[in-house]
Amino acid sequence: MDYVSALVPPLVMAVFFVGVIRVIVKTQGGSNKAKEDAAVDAVLARAEGARRTSPGTDA
Repeated sequence: MDYVSALVPPLVMAVFFVGVIRVIVKTQGGSNKAKEDAAVDAVLARAEGARRTSPGTDA
């Protein structure tokens, strides 16, 4: 029975890992992709605008 107790943790982790990968793959694209892309574009534009308007900090 020692072999069963030795195999259970890796099997549980493998099942969990497969589940996480499936969730990641399922959430890519779809109806939320446009919203996520728009949010990232807005953050990048805000950061770029803040960098351009800051006083000459470049050396």
